[in-house]
Amino acid sequence: MGVLVKGEWRVEHRWSDEDGAFRRGDSQFRDWVTADGSSGYPAEAGRYHLYVSLACPWAHRTLIYRALKGLEDAISISIVDPLMGDEGWRFGDGPGCIPDPVNGARFLREIYTRARPDYSGRVTVPVLWDKKTATIVNNESAEIIRMFNDAFDGLAANHVDFYPPDLRARIDDLNAVVYDRVNNGVYKAGFATRQTPYERAVTALFATLDDLDARLADRRYLCGPRPTEVDWRLFTTLIRFDTVYVGHFKCNLMRIADYPNLWPYLRDLYQVPGIAGTVDQNHIKHHYYASHGAINPTRIVPLGPIIDFAAAHDRARLSD
Repeated sequence: MGVLVKGEWRVEHRWSDEDGAFRRGDSQFRDWVTADGSSGYPAEAGRYHLYVSLACPWAHRTLIYRALKGLEDAISISIVDPLMGDEGWRFGDGPGCIPDPVNGARFLREIYTRARPDYSGRVTVPVLWDKKTATIVNNESAEIIRMFNDAFDGLAANHVDFYPPDLRARIDDLNAVVYDRVNNGVYKAGFATRQTPYERAVTALFATLDDLDARLADRRYLCGPRPTEVDWRLFTTLIRFDTVYVGHFKCNLMRIADYPNLWPYLRDLYQVPGIAGTVDQNHIKHHYYASHGAINPTRIVPLGPIIDFAAAHDRARLSD
């Protein structure tokens, strides 16, 4: 792992502050693709390239939207190797990896310095690259999925709206809680280096999971009978939870499989057409267990758990 400082790569293994708490930095590339091109970046088929990791939950959001909206032919992708070592994300040729046909880069950091030679900060996925202007448009997953949902709708094979106007306030409120306590909450627990911030993160995480489980008792999805943005943002954490976060990040008060509503809800989302193809548990496990030497010094990747996400869930009854 490392960081760019004025375009120069430096190896860095520290994820927490002086108090032992994990702090996530803000994404720095925040331009937008718009349907009419008023932003300077018009939605055009074949113009944009998406750099992702199959292991990363943030990048996974963008792969889900690309699949659900039917944008595979409009937006090309590269997939990095699951192992992130001292050189950062790299492009490999292992199973599930796709090299970089656009820039021919060996490491993801090269994409950042081509866009901004003096860039300082973390080198993260996802990255939405504009082939025409040869720069990064955006590296914030929450914004990229909004673009895929709206700006690229004219290019999409499936015209489904995951951020409908009548539900936006509710979605935004739930997103804020899910991001802070669940999506980022597992990282606050896993990368904590002192007991107090770890316990604070785990307590908030499971209190929120309890609330979400209760919310799902009488509704199929978090905002009603159809999945919305908040469901897919939650999904990418839940699908990794029992595989990685329970053991590797010490989020072990309960498994998702122990929840009466979250567990069938997770299977319901997984079984939506196109979603299973975006999930690669081999990449997920190898990234976390083999990349985080400070947490798992032996870098041994566990064989289990064996989880049947394709099992029947009986959630459709709540759509009535």
